[in-house]
Amino acid sequence: MAPTPPDGALLREPPLTKIPFVPWPPPGRPAHEGNAMRTAAKYGAVAGLGSLLLTSVAVAPAGGTTTTDAAAHGTAVAAGRAAAAGIDFGRCPAAEKLPDTVRCGTVEVPLDYADPSGRRIELTVSRVRATGKKSQRQGAFVYNPGGPGASSMSFPLAAGLPEWKRIAEAYDIVGYAPRGVGRSAPLSCQEPEDFLKAPTQAPTHPSLAYKKERIAQAQAYAKGCAEKTGTALRHYTSLNNARDLDVLRAALGEKKLTFMGASYGTYFGALYATMFPSHVRRMVFDSAVDPDPEQIWYRNNLDQSEAFESRWADFRAWVAKHDTTYGLGATPEDVSRSYEKVRARLEREPAGGTVGPGQLHAAFLGAGYYDDYWPLRAGALSEYLKGNPEPLIEQAAPEPAAAKASENGNAVYTAVECNDAPWPEDWLTWDLDNSLLAKRAPFETWDNVWMNLPCAFWQEPRQQPLDVRAEPGQLPPTLILAAERDAATPYTGALELQRRLAGSVLVTEEDAGTHGIGGGSNTCVNKHLEDYLLRGETPV
Repeated sequence: MAPTPPDGALLREPPLTKIPFVPWPPPGRPAHEGNAMRTAAKYGAVAGLGSLLLTSVAVAPAGGTTTTDAAAHGTAVAAGRAAAAGIDFGRCPAAEKLPDTVRCGTVEVPLDYADPSGRRIELTVSRVRATGKKSQRQGAFVYNPGGPGASSMSFPLAAGLPEWKRIAEAYDIVGYAPRGVGRSAPLSCQEPEDFLKAPTQAPTHPSLAYKKERIAQAQAYAKGCAEKTGTALRHYTSLNNARDLDVLRAALGEKKLTFMGASYGTYFGALYATMFPSHVRRMVFDSAVDPDPEQIWYRNNLDQSEAFESRWADFRAWVAKHDTTYGLGATPEDVSRSYEKVRARLEREPAGGTVGPGQLHAAFLGAGYYDDYWPLRAGALSEYLKGNPEPLIEQAAPEPAAAKASENGNAVYTAVECNDAPWPEDWLTWDLDNSLLAKRAPFETWDNVWMNLPCAFWQEPRQQPLDVRAEPGQLPPTLILAAERDAATPYTGALELQRRLAGSVLVTEEDAGTHGIGGGSNTCVNKHLEDYLLRGETPV
């Protein structure tokens, strides 16, 4: 549950007590028309969407350049090269903004695994060496925070946090930027200053005119992705992210991989476990995406929108419980009215000239990911209604300095998701499915649509998702972590992943909704994480 607010309610982002696994861009900062909280792939499945039938889905070509035997051979070739070359770790470039205790390097991977001798790209890698005795060392521990579009280059800083101390004694703590992200052959689809243009709108029930405007924007965005990257764009996929992970394993000198993925990181981690089961040593899936091929990615987004409605209700109930602190209403309905009052005022007069309804909505989507943000967001609403807009501006205004990174994260998100699977190409399908959904789950539904709509106009070939699966004995035990009320990757996604990976064990944080729970504030979860990573022990 969310923390009890302190006297006066904190109004600034708290110092992080754990590595910020997701989302990208950072929580509470707006990205594309209020879509900041959607630029990480945080997907799962919940019941109740059977009535939302697809009427027109693009047919993906069988196989493709990254799903053939040639790609499997190319991965082996690239891994062999990487094992021979290793990684030359040295001082990190200034652009990474990392202390001297962290060392950086690069690893080469093929752009197209079906052509391993063709064009290669470099992925940036960061590392802190294990801090314990030589006899304690268990190898490299690689982490991915999700996305698509997020980097873990700062993950080695976790070695200095108490929650990670014992793990950091046993493992080299390794982060990296996946293909397309940061300095790893970066993708871009539009000018960064246009991407963070503000203020923007976020209508709960968009008009026909507004829908037409957003369709045109999605078409332009998809075109921009194609024009800026060319045919290389088709090689930014989850399958290639899994293959890159195996090349990174080899470059680190590891015969088998110890890996933890959060959110979207669980999806390509599951692909890795399916494609390279004999290369898995230990694997943690934190806040699991539903890997069912039928869910990737259109239906997962529908499910996520429905789940966010429950989290929005949780937040409003909590604020109402603390009405004496915030004065936003003694019932969830009263809190909704306070929120809508703020939205209406911002539509007339944006706070600070840049915080409109779109920026407000992005900030409050962040409250759906992190319970720790509940006092912050409630305090900002309270202060705004008292005549002080500064806390809301501080939490919701776009940051020009982050424009390039935010646009890059969104470009990678779009490219990977659009390439990964079939998407509806007929707007009527999107409109029907989401109009029905918005009747019972209006909070995130249309925001989710605008985030993903470029996939309706994608110019590159679509893949058929791999059937994630491991039979008994194929994998060592794997660990799944999930919060019961996680909206970004709903809990049924963890159940589905457990069903598909024989020998996996699921640890559930009950009656909790924070997204990304490993290494956080729950000591019980952390004990299971340590037992598994340090000794290979699972609760069952």
